[in-house]
Amino acid sequence: MRGLFQTLDPMRILSGIQPSGSPHIGNYFGMMEPAIRLQEEGEAFYFIADYHSLTSIHSGEELRENVRNLAIDFLACGLDPEKATFWRQSDVPEVTELTWILSCVTPMGLLERCVSYKDKIAQGISPSHGLFAYPVLQAADILIFDSNLVPVGKDQKQHLEVTRDVAQKFNDRYGEDLLVIPEPRIREETAVVPGLDGQKMSKSYDNSILLFEETEKKLRKKIMKIVTDSTPVEDPKDPEGSYLIQLYSLVASSDEVKKMEACFRAGGQGYGHYKQQVFEKLRDHFAPMREKREKLAADTDYVDGVLEDGAKRAGEKAREVLDRVRSAVGM
Repeated sequence: MRGLFQTLDPMRILSGIQPSGSPHIGNYFGMMEPAIRLQEEGEAFYFIADYHSLTSIHSGEELRENVRNLAIDFLACGLDPEKATFWRQSDVPEVTELTWILSCVTPMGLLERCVSYKDKIAQGISPSHGLFAYPVLQAADILIFDSNLVPVGKDQKQHLEVTRDVAQKFNDRYGEDLLVIPEPRIREETAVVPGLDGQKMSKSYDNSILLFEETEKKLRKKIMKIVTDSTPVEDPKDPEGSYLIQLYSLVASSDEVKKMEACFRAGGQGYGHYKQQVFEKLRDHFAPMREKREKLAADTDYVDGVLEDGAKRAGEKAREVLDRVRSAVGM
């Protein structure tokens, strides 16, 4: 009967982001901005994934600072604690108990096929059980809140498929409909935001534009480093595949993008001219958020209160699901 009544509940949307340092605009357009939009579509559950970050951050002071700053950034960008439950992952420890229970139904082969582990090792991250078993913790993050919809980037699609497989294996063993099978939502148009060199924007590639650069001068300096070809100023330029236009399209209207594309094809302007336009658009787009961030940074008691309240609400749901799971497995 649970499956029948489950459809009457509002759609629960879940997403998490690691506190790995100052977020860049790839983080914003890939996760934060879509999450903020989804606040209007259902019951939003968003968390700061500090358990996950232990695979790469080994300083308690650094982690605490990153969590606080990320909470400020997310709230500054428009996350509304009246519409979304927002918390620090480690404030809901039930997720780690579910992780162990799920580990006992997760086949090794399922984890061995995950490409993310190999990718991170190739990037120089020290191999550990936590890094290898990351998808099981991610599955617990999703399943412990009866999540219906999980917005993910292309690089996380496989992990959500793992979550669905693990949930199904648990249900097959212990009872149909015990765990909700989540669905993914992938925004193809912003799944990969190019960095300064054209690769996917990433702090590990040292090619990122921070969401809140320290100064306008620093933001402009970074934009001027965006890789372009050697087409002379007076010659037409191909807008197809241009990293400048890809970045511009994130913050400009469709008419503005078409105008830039037409100017590319007409020639007569150097790339420096277009980089200046990209800089101005990015600066102006994030200016209101920057102002809000400054106010939030001066009121950390409010920010901490938001996370505490969110943890209470998230914890209530987590305990409900964990009690159901514990009963099913015999505890």
